[in-house]
Amino acid sequence: MELFHAAASPYVRKVKVVLHETGQAEDVTLVESAQTPLSPNPANQNPLGKIPCLTRPDGPALFDSRVICRYLADRAGADLIPAARQWEIQTLEALADGVMDAGILMVYEIRVRPEDKQFPDYIEGQWAKITRALDAIEAQWMSHLAGPLNMAQIAVACALGYLDLRHGARDWRSARPALADWFAKFGERTSMQTTKPE
Repeated sequence: MELFHAAASPYVRKVKVVLHETGQAEDVTLVESAQTPLSPNPANQNPLGKIPCLTRPDGPALFDSRVICRYLADRAGADLIPAARQWEIQTLEALADGVMDAGILMVYEIRVRPEDKQFPDYIEGQWAKITRALDAIEAQWMSHLAGPLNMAQIAVACALGYLDLRHGARDWRSARPALADWFAKFGERTSMQTTKPE
């Protein structure tokens, strides 16, 4: 299998963490595919031009990160979305993916849009989404980050790691001590250390 990826992508990191946690990292070849909406990689088999994209010898390419992670978990027999909490875990994963979406849009607004067309209020609007999401996790979702490894934990950790990478000066930790403490502990996992973008 081949994984079209870019090292800084939090969605790619989700997939890489699952690969490491399920013992499948050696089954996948990484194919560098750094791209933006204005410069897609024609070799990437996702017609949307987005990463991650997983190619397989026995079927069509898979995308996006949620689909790929479920495929890899099923392939390894790993129960990362236990039935007893499936709706909560999937909702929290969606919330974490929304944090990733907003964080990436903030970056694109500066990197892709010409300076005279950048919209600071749009950037702050994206950060407001992130703030609301993290506040909700701190207030309502911490219990779902406890217990055996699941997809919500992986997604939230990758989202927080991306905030550190691209928006560290905004200090998401100070108002959310429980989430910050959880992330510090979860970040010690070998899968998180191995996939940490430089």
